[in-house]
Amino acid sequence: MKFAFSTLGVPGLPIPDVLRLATDHGYQGVELRAHPEEPVHPGLGLVERADVAAEFKAAGVEILTVAGYARVAAPGDDEPVLDELNSLVGLARDLGAPFVRVFPGGGTDQDEAEADATAARRLGTAARYAADAGVRVLVETHDSHRTGADVTRVLGTVGHRQVGAVWDVMHTWRGGESPADTFAALSPYLGYVQVKDIASADDTTPLALGAGTLPLAECVGVLSAEGWDGWLCWEYEKRWYEQAAPLPQLLGPGRDFLSRLVSRSG
Repeated sequence: MKFAFSTLGVPGLPIPDVLRLATDHGYQGVELRAHPEEPVHPGLGLVERADVAAEFKAAGVEILTVAGYARVAAPGDDEPVLDELNSLVGLARDLGAPFVRVFPGGGTDQDEAEADATAARRLGTAARYAADAGVRVLVETHDSHRTGADVTRVLGTVGHRQVGAVWDVMHTWRGGESPADTFAALSPYLGYVQVKDIASADDTTPLALGAGTLPLAECVGVLSAEGWDGWLCWEYEKRWYEQAAPLPQLLGPGRDFLSRLVSRSG
C-alpha cells in the first residue's frame, strides 16, 4: 500500500512546504484540498496549474486527489452541481491527479430514494466528462451516505467505471458498519481509503494515528486479506479543530504506524 496525507491537516500551507513534509516523512502522495482558502483550487489559471504539477513531479510526489466539496445528492437544480463537478475534474486533469473527491450531501428533507436518484443522475452525467479527462469521480462515505452500503446504492445505479468511492473509515464506523462489510460493499468501486483517528463517536477531534478508537488495524487487515494494494490517505481535520495538535510533528510517527499495520497484515 502507498501512503498520502491531506492538506486539510495543514491549512493554507504553500505547496513547497507541503512537498517538503511529504518527502521528509516518506509519503508518496498528497490529497489536495481544493478550496479558495488553499493554494490549489478551481480558480487557478493554466500557468499556475502547470507550475503546481511541475513542482510535484520534481519532488517525486504524486497528487492523489483533488478533494472538492461538490454535493452530488443536494436538493436543487443540477446545473450548479454539474458545473462544480466539471471544474474539479478539469483541475484534476490539468494537475495530473487521477481522482476527484466529492460528498453525497443529501438534504434532511429528502427521502433516501430521491437523494440516491439525484446523486446517480448527476454522477452519470459527470462521468462522461470525467472519462474524457481520464479522471475518476469518487464519492466519499460521508454525511447522508456515510456507510459503504449507502454509497453503493448510488454507484450501482450509475454503473460507470469513472465513478467510484472513497472509504472514510470514521464515517463508516460511526454508521455502525464493520470494516469487512464496508469493503464488501465498496470493493468494486474503491478508489482509496481515508484513515484517521478520534477519541470517540462523540468526540471527533483528530488524534495521532493509533491514539484513538477507530478500527484501523482491522481496516488494514481486511484490505490486506483481500489483496488490495492501493492508497491509504491520512485525513487529519486540523482545519475544523484548531485545538488539535499540529500535523507536521505527527506525520513521521503516523507513517511508521501505518507501515507496521501493513507489515503485520501481510
